[in-house]
Amino acid sequence: MLAYSAGLRLGEIVRLKIPDIDRERMQIRIEQSKGKKDRYAKLSTKFLIILDEYFENYHPKQYVFEGAAGGEYSPSSLQNIIRAAAQKAGIKKHTTMHTLRYTFATHSLENGVDLRYIQSMMGHESSKTNHITTKGFDQIKSPLDNLEI
Repeated sequence: MLAYSAGLRLGEIVRLKIPDIDRERMQIRIEQSKGKKDRYAKLSTKFLIILDEYFENYHPKQYVFEGAAGGEYSPSSLQNIIRAAAQKAGIKKHTTMHTLRYTFATHSLENGVDLRYIQSMMGHESSKTNHITTKGFDQIKSPLDNLEI
């Protein structure tokens, strides 16, 4: 849900720490991502509800998603979960975390989100997006929030 709702990379998800979830501003802070840059992504209302249930059941200490022994969740375990979920859903195409990330971008664009904001949220640096701020985030809706779930 997180990869699709916010367009995060696999490594960003496993490194995401609890304080990176900004409930007040409905944003996710991604620190030292690709290119060693920090950025913000939109926090989905529907994901936040599921996240609260997850926190209540699993009580992570430092990372949002932790391995059985604590610490970062294994990237390969996360990929296995994605493959199993795709198979369970009857999806025949090769599906990875990257698939969810780019589906976020496609659906955001289809929902009318300005391409520059999408690029900024995904961490794609360009001369056209490096001045984009999070000021307009409150008007952007995660594609997950448009689904009936």
